[in-house]
Amino acid sequence: MTTRSAFVDRDVQPVDRLVADLDGEFELTVGEPADEDALIEALSGMDAVFTTSRLTLSERVLEATSLDVVAKIGTGIDNVDLAAAERLGIPVTHTPGLNALSVAEHTVALLLAVARRIGQTQDLLRAGGWRDDAPFGTQLSGKTVGLVGFGNVGRRVATLLSGFRPTLLAYDPYVRPIDGELVGAELTSLDRVLTESDAVCVTAELTDETRGCIDGAALGSMKSSAFLVNTGRGPLVETDALVEAIREGNLAGAGLDVFEEEPLPADSPLHGLDNVVTTPHVAAMTTEYRRDGIDTLTENTMALLNGETVDPAYMAVDPARSE
Repeated sequence: MTTRSAFVDRDVQPVDRLVADLDGEFELTVGEPADEDALIEALSGMDAVFTTSRLTLSERVLEATSLDVVAKIGTGIDNVDLAAAERLGIPVTHTPGLNALSVAEHTVALLLAVARRIGQTQDLLRAGGWRDDAPFGTQLSGKTVGLVGFGNVGRRVATLLSGFRPTLLAYDPYVRPIDGELVGAELTSLDRVLTESDAVCVTAELTDETRGCIDGAALGSMKSSAFLVNTGRGPLVETDALVEAIREGNLAGAGLDVFEEEPLPADSPLHGLDNVVTTPHVAAMTTEYRRDGIDTLTENTMALLNGETVDPAYMAVDPARSE
């Protein structure tokens, strides 16, 4: 039997699960190429690549390789040039929806951390301080929470927040208003979500339409007492505008798991802002999701390499169906 070869983005963890699922049918190389040229070299001769959003599979990269499958763990596939993959006949499989609950839980965790000023009070305690010098937190119960993006993640955020009895407003032009009724959310305009909400959670996918949707004007329309949480994609929110809004007191705080530049530089001004809680793009990194995601991804990859069909829900590009 001929052993196939695959390159594995080092962020695809636990790699032991991947090795076990592939059952010796692949020779795996794990790494983190420093740039596009290094990525092309790393993918040379590979049959497949298993990646997170860390590796950018551009048209140039795809054209320079002989990949038979691109396997992306996660929902967002903005790091893969899908048009180029389709033109080159390279199937692209991913795992949409499987991480939705993990990301939704992290969204709520960031919202609570910012509203209750967990980061600031932890820093205070570590510095030897006590509650006398602690800033007051804000209750989430009974507040108005806005959701930008009402797909798999946004709907689960709404469900998880139900115990706080919030007023839920949601913006998603691709969702019918009736779909909000199931979780008590009112589908409305982006302007209303921003202006009326005490907290805004951004969970939308990154597209040409959504890129930079939370810009200076959008942030300026929010309440100065409001919080912003982003677990969608970094480029949905303009970093410079967010930093300015918080510095000027026009926004009360932010919880961010994703950033315009990743990894987030050590000298980013976000690190120096009061009541900004940052995590390193880990919203989907739960044991439960990674187990299910890797199992699904390896099953799909093996099926594609063996000429078998895969559930269309997990295919971003399927040349077999477009023929």
